[in-house]
Amino acid sequence: MSQTVIPFGDPKAIKRWSADLAVDVRKKSYFEQRFIGTSENSIIQRKTELESDAGDTISFDLSVHLRGKPTYGDARVEGKEENLRFYTDKVMIDQVRTAVSAGGRMSRKRTVHNIRRIARDRLGDYFYKFTDELLFIYLSGARGINLDFVETPDFAGFAGNPLEAPDTEHILYGGVATSKASLAATDIMAPLVIERAVEKAAMMQAENPEVANMVPTSIDGDDHYVTVMSEYQATDMRTAAGGTWIDFQKAAAAAEGRNNPIFKGGLGMINNVVLHKHRNCIRFNDYGAGANVEAARALFMGRQAGVIAYGTANGLRFDWQETEKDYGNEPAISAGFIAGMKKARFNNKDFGVISIDTAAKKHS
Repeated sequence: MSQTVIPFGDPKAIKRWSADLAVDVRKKSYFEQRFIGTSENSIIQRKTELESDAGDTISFDLSVHLRGKPTYGDARVEGKEENLRFYTDKVMIDQVRTAVSAGGRMSRKRTVHNIRRIARDRLGDYFYKFTDELLFIYLSGARGINLDFVETPDFAGFAGNPLEAPDTEHILYGGVATSKASLAATDIMAPLVIERAVEKAAMMQAENPEVANMVPTSIDGDDHYVTVMSEYQATDMRTAAGGTWIDFQKAAAAAEGRNNPIFKGGLGMINNVVLHKHRNCIRFNDYGAGANVEAARALFMGRQAGVIAYGTANGLRFDWQETEKDYGNEPAISAGFIAGMKKARFNNKDFGVISIDTAAKKHS
């Protein structure tokens, strides 16, 4: 049976391959596989309002707990009403595109179908890597020194969503360090650092009523946080744990919600904190009193640590356009999406993430 070849630039191809690209990116993305969902219980919440409505901005609110004294007995409550208070954040979206060329006819020995498939694979690799990197950057509030990122070290955000450094209530340091300048090479990642983060999250509002409490994600009746650390930090963690590391692995394997995506590829679990590692965690080389200590920023996250929003192109999350340049000699494909992302932040303070800065360097 002969194969139907859809001409380059045909609308049917554009619809089919834009959908294919969206699926490919979603399957490959580290965050999509584990942490992104539409509910408020998600670590990264996908805001969907702009997928069906016009506009380039989504605003979202956090309702502040009531704090007024109650009224006792028959004392009048009228006139003592407490105003409902809200903190508001917003995420804006913009277009992101890139393009590939199949080369001229004399250097090209591929069918139209193969050109599309190869382009989808490479564009899928590019966009999943790009969006994962952006999420690490936004959640960390810093670009860092990571060498293999798509964006350069001077990146300061896109779509009007700036990078926002952690506030003082949402950052802690390894070892005995209490600041960037006081971090020594010995202040590394260890199980105690995770325990301190759990304590900090639980006591945040008790110590400062103006700070919104972090909220763990609820999985099968259990509350969990997740921590994503760098490869270097993970090595330090395992070394510091010694013989107890196997207990952390057993805890994750026995957890009630172990089949939930937040456990996928996890290292273990400490005090209901699911541990992960990733090469893209933001790294630095200017910590310590001499600004020469290598460091990394782990992300301790609860629900709504960040938000991501997509617009649509022709009703599809990804856009796919085909053209033939040089009078039909050179097929080229452009793809992209309309999106924005940021760390959730209310009242000028982070909401669902604590940055954990520790000394971290390669061990080989």
